[in-house]
Amino acid sequence: MKLYNSMGPNPHVVRMFIKEMELDIDSEEIDLMGAKNRESDFLKINPMGQLPALVMDSGDILAEITVICEYLDAITKDKTLIGKTPEEQAETRMWVRRVDLNICEPMANGFRFGEGLGLFKDRIVTIPEASAGLKKIAQTNLKWLDEQMEGKEFIVGNRFTLADILLFCFLTFGATIGQTVPAELKNVTAWQSRIGERPSAGA
Repeated sequence: MKLYNSMGPNPHVVRMFIKEMELDIDSEEIDLMGAKNRESDFLKINPMGQLPALVMDSGDILAEITVICEYLDAITKDKTLIGKTPEEQAETRMWVRRVDLNICEPMANGFRFGEGLGLFKDRIVTIPEASAGLKKIAQTNLKWLDEQMEGKEFIVGNRFTLADILLFCFLTFGATIGQTVPAELKNVTAWQSRIGERPSAGA
């Protein structure tokens, strides 16, 4: 297998997942700032022009982070960050979807349409007037998540899962672009500190 990697929270998610699963996968860096991901060579790999992308042993390519992680989980014996039973898998996927749609996506687009507008305006459709609202949506849902995490070690109770990795990587990114976790969100800040101590956090 081979991972096409770059800067940014999405590749960070996959790298952290790979490290947690103790996998050894070759990688190739793609210059995101230089827009190499929008050139024809990379578009042949991922027509969406997004990173990361995983070339499977079959030669086929996966290019969505949750799908990449679920595939790697499925082919790895004796370890899972999705779940051992259908019930655990469903619960993990529910929380991954909640975190992704309600926090990560509005956070990322708030940046792309705001501070990152100069970089993204010629690459994707941008809506500058939506930036502030998207950031507010992310913060509102982060507050909701803080309430849900009362008494929990991880997002999915006592299981460390893909949901934790996804949120951690995006909150790490958010801290670099002015979208920090409010100090009053005690459950999320304590959780973030715990996850940051894992060896995989710096992947």
